Amino acid sequence: MPRATTTAKSKRSPAKSPATKSPRRGAGHTCTVVYDVAKQLRTPKEMAAYLEAWLVEAPDDAAGISRALGDIARAVGMSKVAKQSGLSRESLYKALSEDGNPSLDTILRVARAVGVRFHASAA
Repeated sequence: MPRATTTAKSKRSPAKSPATKSPRRGAGHTCTVVYDVAKQLRTPKEMAAYLEAWLVEAPDDAAGISRALGDIARAVGMSKVAKQSGLSRESLYKALSEDGNPSLDTILRVARAVGVRFHASAA
C-alpha cells in the first residue's frame, strides 16, 4: 500500500521558524551594542590615563575633557563622587554631560573626588 503524504504545519512557533529566525553572528548581519567607556575604567591608573589622553589629544576641547571626567565619575559611582565632592548627583550629571558647562571649581572638586590630579607644564 502506498504511503499517504500530508502537509502538516510544523509545531515550531513563528518566532523560531526558519523564515523569521533572528540574525546570527557571522551570518552577514551586524549587531550593534551601546559602548560605555565608564564600564572599562576599572583602576585609578586607567582613569588617569583616560583623562590624560583627552588632555593630550584634544587640549582645546573643554566639553570633551568635561565628558571624560564625567565618564570617570560614572565609573567610580556618581553617588560616591557627589558625596565626596559636596555636590548633588543631579548637578554632577548636568555639569558633566555633553551640554554641560562646569565651573573650574566643579572640575577640581570632581577630580579630587575621583582621585586624579591636573598637572601644569610649559608648552
